[in-house]
Parts: sequence; C-alpha cells; structure tokens
Amino acid sequence: MKLTEQDIRKLTLSAIEELGENASPERVKEVVNKSVFEMENNPNIQNGSKNSGRIILTSFGANSPGVVASITKTLADANCDIQDISQKLLGEYYTMILLFDISNSSKDLNAIQNEMKTLSDSLNIKIYLQHEDIFNKMHRI
Repeated sequence: MKLTEQDIRKLTLSAIEELGENASPERVKEVVNKSVFEMENNPNIQNGSKNSGRIILTSFGANSPGVVASITKTLADANCDIQDISQKLLGEYYTMILLFDISNSSKDLNAIQNEMKTLSDSLNIKIYLQHEDIFNKMHRI
C-alpha cells in the first residue's frame, strides 16, 4: 500500500494532537513510522484498500439542486452500497459525510476517486474519499 503525502501529513497531525505536550520531533516521527509500518504490513489494509471495504466520503460546497443526487447516483452506478449518510445545510452551503462499501463494485477505489474528481470539478464542490482502515489508523494514534 502506497501512502500519499497527504496521508502522511494527516498521520503526523494526528500524532501531534494525540501526543500533546509530549510531542517532540523524535516522538512524532516514532509514532508516525510505527503507524505507517503497521499500515504497510497489514494484509487486511494492503489487499483490501483498493477493491473492498468501506469508504468514507466527505463533501462540501455551495448547495444546489441535485448535488447529493449526483454523488449518490455515481456511487449507485458503480454498484457501491451506501451504508450511512449525514447531510447538513448551512445557509447556502452543504456538508455531507457518507459511508459506503465497495466490495461488490466492479470498480476499485482509484476508479471511484477519479469519477468523484470529475464530478466535483463539474459541480464546483469538494469531495474527499478515504478507506475506513486508514481513517481508523489515523485516529487511533
């Protein structure tokens, strides 16, 4: 499993927050290295992150008719199973957190991310996807 620079940054910030006053550069590096090692050597994460498992989608932007429908239709077309959804309207803006399973999808996480990137560009919104295993590891530090 290859972690992106953004994943490493999130792990680092989580480590700093969790360590609090004990956060020295050496200690943060130690915690991040341990998490990266566990993530790279865990077969459940390594093999499951691209083709199976649950994905956390977060999205936000200016609200307009059909935003949520467009996102959920794209997931449905990829045969993803939406398991939980939370949406909040804040004036003219919306936020959404969605949990879905890609185990039955013919598309892997990268393909779904590419489709969401195209969709977010066309709707002028932000959409972020993260495998649940990575999310849990980052928040366990």
